Amino acid sequence: MLKEFKEFIARGNVMDLAVGVIVGAAFTAIVNSLVTNIINPLLGIFVGSIDFSNLVFTVGSAHFRYGAFINSVINFLIIAFVVFLLIKLINKLIVKPAEEPEEVVPSQEEKYLQEIVELLKQDKTEH
Repeated sequence: MLKEFKEFIARGNVMDLAVGVIVGAAFTAIVNSLVTNIINPLLGIFVGSIDFSNLVFTVGSAHFRYGAFINSVINFLIIAFVVFLLIKLINKLIVKPAEEPEEVVPSQEEKYLQEIVELLKQDKTEH
């Protein structure tokens, strides 16, 4: 069992996943900091305070804090947009290798049509 566990951990997929999770966590911290410290204050200049956390409605003894939910949705949308912009920027910065065009092999029908066209051209030149 220990040997199987060792093989499982040593597989490339697990290591790639571990690296992805670690880098993802670090990237999440960067994006959260960007949104919290730069984007939200910038939006606050134009929109004012974007805090709905005190919006609550009560039914009996249950308190429904729908304002906190609205805040979470707004933060998610802002973070998703910032990630979109960052990925778009990164994709522009990455130099892609030039792809060689694949040779197009004509289908059998295309070959027959080409032969017909050539025969028609020959027929016109003979008359």
